[in-house]
Parts: sequence; structure tokens; C-alpha cells
Amino acid sequence: MSRSLRLERPLVVLDLETTGKRVESDRIVEISALKLSPDGARRGHTRRLNPGIPIPPEATKVHGITDVDVSHERTFAEIARGLADYLEGCDLCGFNVWRFDLRILIAEFRRVDVPFTMAGRHVIDPMRIYHRREPRDLAAALRFYCGREHEEAHRAEADVLAALRVLEAQVERYEDLPLTVSGLHRTMGYPDVVDPDGKFVRDETGTVVFGFGKHLGKPVGEVAKTDPSFLDWMLGRDFNEEAKDVARLALAEAGSLAIRDIPR
Repeated sequence: MSRSLRLERPLVVLDLETTGKRVESDRIVEISALKLSPDGARRGHTRRLNPGIPIPPEATKVHGITDVDVSHERTFAEIARGLADYLEGCDLCGFNVWRFDLRILIAEFRRVDVPFTMAGRHVIDPMRIYHRREPRDLAAALRFYCGREHEEAHRAEADVLAALRVLEAQVERYEDLPLTVSGLHRTMGYPDVVDPDGKFVRDETGTVVFGFGKHLGKPVGEVAKTDPSFLDWMLGRDFNEEAKDVARLALAEAGSLAIRDIPR
């Protein structure tokens, strides 16, 4: 017997394409929303948006949307109230929606002063169900890629050898994976951290930006000019010394919009 969702109220399945992954500074360039009603009706809308900022080439490589494609589209501010009304009284769903799409969406609503709350809504993320029901540990990877059981799981030496076997099998299986460590590192999408705790990172242009807090994604040099007290606060707190060095240099340069002198 087949099973299907039973809806108590409308469920909207969301997906966003954006200029990047930084919640406070990136913008939506495309939004798709499919509303499923308890009576079985389905109504979907997809539209592109002018983000008001340049779309980085790295983002275009992901979704294929360029500045030209959205130059004549409406902005989020222009569609925000209609979107909020569309989502009113609905539960929400999407793949990785909790960790990414909803955070970006909420930030966009906040930016244009349009009320939007998650209070009382249910959120479904198929990715979380996927990860909970289908093992994603080392033993599962060894079984999938190498066809062997991890007989001595959680013994350090056995785990080291298993991780290496999995990596070697992945490089052999996926022809588009780089064969160099530096190339593989870049495919991981790790931030280019400046200090051990990642309080500061380099963005796509090489500029040192905040990796945390209220200034997330903002250039350190810019914050040194507009909110130097925040950097002073950091110097008086228990941050690592490398992060404090970044703060000191930014304050010393007093207004520089990019820091290039920190060793990589």
C-alpha cells in the first residue's frame, strides 16, 4: 500500500538561488515556491530577482544566472509583501532549507522591514531525513566505495586506513575530482580561514572579512572605519591571538577596505 503526506494546512516547498552563502550579505537571485494544499491542489511560482549587487562568477557557475539575466527583474523589496502573504499560514519544506534557504529568506525580509515569522510553522527538510535514515559514517562510506566492512571501526589506525581507502576509491570513481591535494581542498568549499578559529576569512576577492557575529561577511577594514569599537571589544576578549592581530592591523590601517598583508 502506498503512503503519502497528509497535510493539515498548506505546505510550501522552497528553493533559493543566491549570490553566495553568507546570510547577512548575500541576496536571492531566484526563488521557486510550490504550495501544496490539503485538498490536493498544487500551485507553484518561480521568478528571478535583481539582487542589487553583482553576482559573483562562482555563484553563476552553480546556478547559471548572470547580472544580465536579472538586470530588468524586480527586487526582493518589490515582491516581499506578496511573498509574505503567499507564505502566511503555511508550513515550509526544502532540501537543506533549515540551514540555508530559511536563513537567507529571513534575512531578506528583515532587510526590507517586511514582517515574517517562523513562529507556529512546521519545517520539513528531506536532507535531514536522508542523513538520519541513511548512514553517512566512515563504515558506510567504506562499504559503498570499497565494498568491504569496517571490522575495527573506531580504532584509530583502522579508521585512518579506512579513510585513505575511501579517498583513493573516490578519486578513482569520480573522474572530475582533482588529483592534487590543493585541488581537492578547493572542491570542499572550506572557507579560506585567516585565523585558527575562522573568526576572519578571505572572500572570493581575497579580502579579509568577518566569519562571525553581527558583521558576518563584511570587510574588516570597512568595520574598522564604521564600527571600531567592535574590534576594540575583540581585543579585550578571549579570542585567539591571530584574530587579534587581524583586528589590530585593521585598526592601525584605520579605513582600508582590504587587508592584504596577512600571511596566507
